[in-house]
Amino acid sequence: MKLGIHFMNFTLDTPAEQVAPVLADTARVAEGIGAEWFTMMDHYFQMEQYRTAHDPMLEGYTSLGFLAGVTERMRLSLMVTGVTYRYPGLLAKIVTTLDVLSQGRAMLGIGAAWYEREHLALGVPYPPIGQRFEMLEETLQICLQMWSDDEGPYTGKHYSLAETINVPQSVQRPHPPILIGGGGEKKTLRLVAQYADACNLFAAAPEDVARKLDVLRRHCDDLGRDYDAITKSVMGPGDPTTDPDGFLRTMEAYAALGVEVVEVAPQGGDPVSWVGALEPLVPRLAAL
Repeated sequence: MKLGIHFMNFTLDTPAEQVAPVLADTARVAEGIGAEWFTMMDHYFQMEQYRTAHDPMLEGYTSLGFLAGVTERMRLSLMVTGVTYRYPGLLAKIVTTLDVLSQGRAMLGIGAAWYEREHLALGVPYPPIGQRFEMLEETLQICLQMWSDDEGPYTGKHYSLAETINVPQSVQRPHPPILIGGGGEKKTLRLVAQYADACNLFAAAPEDVARKLDVLRRHCDDLGRDYDAITKSVMGPGDPTTDPDGFLRTMEAYAALGVEVVEVAPQGGDPVSWVGALEPLVPRLAAL
């Protein structure tokens, strides 16, 4: 099993003007200990379930572009892009730019979006959930067309593009990996089976993830997709630094289900030290 670092807390022990060096140092340490992914949230306000809307939050793709310049190996992605925040053609261009500047390390993590408060606060349309899933599927189709040799038009229910020119193309061919986040069994996991290279599930319990993966397998069977070609990842529970052995026992259960990547989020205001403390876990995770 591989380790990913999910940077979601900008409330740091250092002053706000020091967020850039702290973010850079966290990513460098993560890469140094062997983390495979470094992801961030796609929010404009901090989540209310975690802190408050008035706590610090940086825009995701700008932050990943910054990290592309200070790292060399890790895959960079948002976990996950809200489909409502950017027009699909522009999103494809943004992710392509990240892929070029990171020399082939971008991943498009995407989902149907959910944080109504920041939409309404910043004037971003927030359509009903059914429409957001329609937008998500069209966005996936547009991105795949932008990453193909087809520069022609795209016409959908929600988006119409006169041309799908994308120059330069992504370094990764045929395209950067696509990850769809969420565990909705009827829509989200069906989209994973049809379009994605990876999925991300919340690690509520191994039996819950097992059920979700069974649903994903059935969708793959229905669509003629190779289930084993999809990378399975989870957003890990708790703080692995407080009980490393217990964390590894839990991860062993997920690894037995075929989960290949676990994402963990730095706790507290010193993410550099927190990530560094994970170093002994990385080879033990790799052995699962």
